[in-house]
Amino acid sequence: MNPQQLSDLYEIQLLKARYFRFMDLRMWDEWRNLFTDDMELYIEDSKSPESTATPTVRGADALVAYLSASDPGKITVHQGHMPEIEFVDEDTATGIWAMFDWVDDPGRGIASQGYGHYHEQYVRCPDGNWRISSVHLTRLRTNDVPHQPPDHQPHLDAGMLNAVAHLQRP
Repeated sequence: MNPQQLSDLYEIQLLKARYFRFMDLRMWDEWRNLFTDDMELYIEDSKSPESTATPTVRGADALVAYLSASDPGKITVHQGHMPEIEFVDEDTATGIWAMFDWVDDPGRGIASQGYGHYHEQYVRCPDGNWRISSVHLTRLRTNDVPHQPPDHQPHLDAGMLNAVAHLQRP
């Protein structure tokens, strides 16, 4: 891998990190800027991408409009791991990311944890920034989980801290 590809690899990893953070924090304007205008999203009910699949959503604006209209009480946690990034040429790359997501959507009456992969295509745009041009989301497993109450605030309390205090090094 040459120095430019190392730099590009880092930029693609930042792109995907921002994808997860901006989506979970509902930062829609920033999230929109991560995609090409003509991006396609495929949500597939399979363990690997289907070459004959029809896009679930076409266009970055349509995707943002759909997700930003979701229940404001919806809470999501997305994580991506173990990226496999390959360069097709100097302005095009592909990537596969292992993923975990936790979605609590009271408006739709669902709460679940999911495991699978993002299969993506990236392009370097004329402004020099890498953007996502295609996403195939596949699932290995989905587990239903209980809803969290709307006022649930995760925190470390004194009992939790005392329980792990013995793990501190002297």
